[in-house]
Amino acid sequence: MMTDPIADMLTRIRNGVAARHDKVAMPASKIKQRIAEILLEEGYINGLERIAGGVQDNLQLKLKYHADSGESPIHGLQRVSRPGRRVYAGSDEIPAVLGGLGVSIVSTSRGVMTGKTAKASHVGGEVLCKVW
Repeated sequence: MMTDPIADMLTRIRNGVAARHDKVAMPASKIKQRIAEILLEEGYINGLERIAGGVQDNLQLKLKYHADSGESPIHGLQRVSRPGRRVYAGSDEIPAVLGGLGVSIVSTSRGVMTGKTAKASHVGGEVLCKVW
């Protein structure tokens, strides 16, 4: 039994980038899919695919690397709110990551979105993770 599936997702991505894999697979859920969509929109990954399985679907992320340097745009992933310590922030308290170069992902009453979008919508929520 996994107690923190989002931390598992971030660890799989972190390990995949460190091992220079092309793709990373994980069990799918709605929140993981939305986080992956945000990573795709922000340019951290190349693609995502939901693969139908037996008991549970899988989510497959296509990792991105720069053509010239071979370096990944993902330099760090950090889980902020965890099951043992939930972190909530109002719309004016949402943290900026590396002065705006990174992205914070927030779960709000209007769905999972970037911290920048949550600030613009004047809505706060649970700070799930930071990506830079």
